[in-house]
Parts: sequence; C-alpha cells; structure tokens
Amino acid sequence: MKMAKTALVFIVLCSLSTTVTSAFYLPGTATDYQDGDPVPVDVNVLQSVNTHLPFEYYSLKFCKPNYSVKKEHRGNIGETLLGDRIRKSPYDKIQMNIPFRCKAACTPLTIETQMKKTFEERIKDEYTVTLILDDLPITIPNPDKGTFSVGFPIGFRDKDKFVLYNHLDLVVKYHPITKTVGNKEVEAKRVVAFNVHPYSVKHDIVNGEVAGCDEKFDPTKAGAQLTTDEAQFTFTYAVSWEETQDVWATRWDPYISGGDAEIHWFSIVNSLMIVLFLTGMVAVIMMRTLRKDISRYNAPDEEELAEETGWKMVHGDVFRAPERCSLLAVAAGTGAQINAGIIIVLVFACLGFLSPANRGGLFTCMLLCFVFLGIHAGYTCARLMKMWGKYSWKTTLLTATMVPGEIFTIFFIINLFVWKERSSVAVPFPTIMAVVGLWFFISTPLVFLGSVWAYKRKPLELPTEVHHIPRHIPEQPWYMKPYFTIMMGGILPFGAVFIELFFILTSIWLHRYYYVFGFLFIVFVILVITCAEITIVMIYFQLCSEDYHWWWRSFFTSASSGVYLFLYSIFYFFTSSFRMKKFVSILIFFGYMGIASYIFAIMTGTMGFLACLLFVRKIYSALKVD
Repeated sequence: MKMAKTALVFIVLCSLSTTVTSAFYLPGTATDYQDGDPVPVDVNVLQSVNTHLPFEYYSLKFCKPNYSVKKEHRGNIGETLLGDRIRKSPYDKIQMNIPFRCKAACTPLTIETQMKKTFEERIKDEYTVTLILDDLPITIPNPDKGTFSVGFPIGFRDKDKFVLYNHLDLVVKYHPITKTVGNKEVEAKRVVAFNVHPYSVKHDIVNGEVAGCDEKFDPTKAGAQLTTDEAQFTFTYAVSWEETQDVWATRWDPYISGGDAEIHWFSIVNSLMIVLFLTGMVAVIMMRTLRKDISRYNAPDEEELAEETGWKMVHGDVFRAPERCSLLAVAAGTGAQINAGIIIVLVFACLGFLSPANRGGLFTCMLLCFVFLGIHAGYTCARLMKMWGKYSWKTTLLTATMVPGEIFTIFFIINLFVWKERSSVAVPFPTIMAVVGLWFFISTPLVFLGSVWAYKRKPLELPTEVHHIPRHIPEQPWYMKPYFTIMMGGILPFGAVFIELFFILTSIWLHRYYYVFGFLFIVFVILVITCAEITIVMIYFQLCSEDYHWWWRSFFTSASSGVYLFLYSIFYFFTSSFRMKKFVSILIFFGYMGIASYIFAIMTGTMGFLACLLFVRKIYSALKVD
C-alpha cells in the first residue's frame, strides 16, 4: 500500500512536470506600431562577468540624446537592488519599418586621454552594452550554434591594441497583425526580436560631419576605430526590419528556454533516487523496527523491560528544553518564514505571474514575501517557546532582527566597497532606507503580531512528561558523535539539488536567464523530503543510543548542507569561465555566496527540525508510560 502511494505521487509529479517545467509566463500587454511610428530605444548598465561591477552607460563618453536621460524610467525596488539603471539611448531616430544604412548618433566626440584609458579598462574587462527596444534586450545571434548572447561588447583587444565598436547594425523583427479599432480593421506591427551586428569603423570627419554615412555605407569595407586614435570618435548605426511569423506572446522564449532540459531531468532523477533510498530507510524504521520496539516496550513483562535499552529509556528527557532554546526558536521561525516565502514565489513563478520582461520583479516579490511573512516567523517562534514553557518577547525581537540584521550588515559592508568603485550596483541611500523601513515598520510588527497569536493559543501537547533529574547519557561511539553525524547528514540534501544549483549560479554570475521554475519547484519538494528523512533517520539512531540531546542536532543535521553549498561555490569560482581578479569583485562573490549559504542552511535546518519534531512526538505518543 505504501509503495502504491509512493508510485502514485511519482506519476502525478511526472505528469505535472510536463506543464510546470516549461517556461510559462504571462506576456503582458503588447505595444502596436504603425509604419513610421517612433520606436524608442533605452540602454541599461555596462556589465561584465569578470567584475560584477556594473557601471552607468554614460559613465563612458558615449553619445547622449539632446534631452535628459535620467527622468524617463523609474524601476522597482528589486531592479534598483540588482543594479539596473535604464536610461534613454542616443539611438532615437528609429521608426517602425523605415530602414536606413547609416545615421550618426551625435556629432563627433573628442575623447580625453583619461577617458580613453577608461575605455581600454572596460574593454579589457569584457564589458557589454545592453540596448532595450520595446522591453526586449538586444542580442548577438550565433547562427552556427543556433544560439545568441545578450548584449554586445564595447570593443575587443587585438594584442596591444584596443578596438572600439562604434557602428551598430540593428536588426528588428516584427510580426504583422490585424486588429479592430471601432468598426475598422487596422494593420499593425509588434516587435518580436532585437538583434545587432557591431562593427568598428574609422569614419572620416569633414567639417564636423561624418563623411560617407549614407545609404551606400558598408561597414565591412572601412578600417577599425582604435582607442589610441587622435581623431574624434563617431558613433553611427543602421536599422533594418524583417517580418517574421513568430508571435509576440512567445518572443521571450529564446531568452528563457532551457536548452539543457535533459540535464534538469537527470538532476531530478538523481534526486529521486536519493529520496527513494531515504524513504526506504524511513519505511523500515517506521513499519518494522518502531512497531517491534513499541510492542516490546508496551509488553507487561517488567523483568524483560528492566533489561531493555533504546529510545524508550529517554522518554522522561526527550522533550527537555534544549540549551539556548530561544536561539533555536529564532532560527526555526526565520527558516519557516523563508521556506513559506520560497513556496509562494515558486507558485507565482510557475503560474507565469513573474514575467521576464518585468525586470527586478522576481527579487521584489521575494523581498515583499519575506517582509509580510514575518507573522509566520513570529508565530512559529512563539509556539516553540510556549511548548518549552517559556515566554520571551526578547526572543520575538530577536526573530525580527537577528538573521535579517546579520544579512543586512554583510550587505552594507559590501555596499561600502561598491560605493567606492562608483558602480551602479551600489544601492542608493534612499533605497536602503526604504528596505530598512519595510524591515522595521512592517516586518517587525508582523513578527510581534504572530507571537501574540501563538502565545494566546494552547501549547503543543507533549506525549511524555519531563523528569526533574536529567538522565545520564552513555558514552557514544565515534560514528554517533555530533560533528560526524551532522556533517554526514548534510551530504544528501546538497546532493539532491547541486545540479540545479549549478544552473542557478550560472544565471547569477554569468548573466544568463533562468526561468525553469517548474524544475526548481520539483527540486524544492525533493529537498524538503530529503531534509526531513535524513534528519529523522539520524535522530532515530541517536535516540536508540539513549542520547536525548536531539533538538539542536536535528537542526544542524540538514543545515550542514549550507556548508557544502559554500564549499561548492569555492569550487565554482575556480572552475567557471569568468576571471575575477579585483578585490571588490571577489568580495562580492564570496560575500553574497556566504549570505546564500547561510540562508540555505537556515531553511534546510528548519525543514529537518520541524519534521523531526513531528516524528519524535509521534513515536513517543504510541508508548504506554507510567
């Protein structure tokens, strides 16, 4: 019967995954253009995977439009925290379905020596430019491989020379539609792709104008523009239009389609093997060993019982409050808050509400979920404290401030170094104050509200009473020592998710889109099951050795997977394709990976702790204790 239920769950997951693992999203509202309508082009920050220090586009001396570039786009809080700063670009002469071969973005620019060195530094660090047309990031297609890369480089290095890309051959693909306006049918066009072919062109300048920039212009027949040239720099562009049958609703598919679906499935199958192994062990413990133990412990033969050893012998101590129980309640409360937020975000993402066109939307959703789920953290924390017979508003305050405060402190220190570099990823002071306001004026009161609710409820009933005198714990063998069992316990939860972690790290540190939330949701469910089962197995063996100090160990057993995540990040740093050499870049990588590992440890530790609490209450409630 148990195996039939397990098989049924597996079949349901597999059938469910055929829909949720695809990159589904709500496309939003389309912009329809008529022939000749202006099509605005924006520009995002300059980015490099080798530094992770983005800079404003106009931090270099590029062409600027004739109007302000800073008042046209107000990003959400997630977009600001991630470092996006979208401005209007100088490529403002683009009109729907009107091609041209060459136009100057502005008058020729005189570049000072220091600015030329800055250009060379950015080219050396492989910075790229991302133009945005109709919310679509620009791409460079690679027809040979059938792929493309988002953004185009500022230039390239040719031995000791630095070549600047100063001519853009823009290709915009559109899909024609017919819509009804009033009683008439109107032809319109929708943008579905935005590509570029960058060139380096040394233009001739005559009387302050770009010579030869007309309909006969051919960028392939001109010389290259070097940063060392004494002449003025000119930036030009061309636009061509292509009709396509690709519809507007699926235009983001090439950006977010998981080309490595087979690897994702391998990850899930690998994780399921771990889950099935652990499920088998738990089934043996629950169905055979525990049933046999309970029958023997409940037997009326007192002489036989007097010689017994095992987990029943600690029934008077197993629910004794742990040392520093308030810290455990804080960790479990925060972990419950994080896990609930992750579930909500994944559900919204799988349903398509977090469109990739909404930059920063995912991060904003995560932040707001964490803030408003403070009530869940306070409730969980207070329920545990009341179960242990303690009432502490100090613990509630710690739940609201300890973990967020630690993360905020690390973030603020990193931000100081980024400020010094004048990078756009440095969070502005008003945004920091907005985050602090959300923390203190929304999240913290909600934590206290959850605690008030929990303290007014009846405490969790414990199946056995706690003895006044603690029982002596026998000497434990080496393989039951805390450090060994804790570190062993974290291997399987990390092993269940590390392949998916590779894709997540790649999307973060190599600036690639990650939108396979269906796969991620399934992996998260597997992670929950793995943490619960490995902790139950480890704590059962510990109780059988008559060691009743299980509270903290149940948390640390699965939380140790966070240690393995940080060790994996070190391995990823030295084996990935990026080349971080600057101190601030390395600080950003290991600082934020440290934060991620800490959060991962708290969330997995809470999974194991709460599952083990249910398990221990269940098995001791089946005992007949005088």
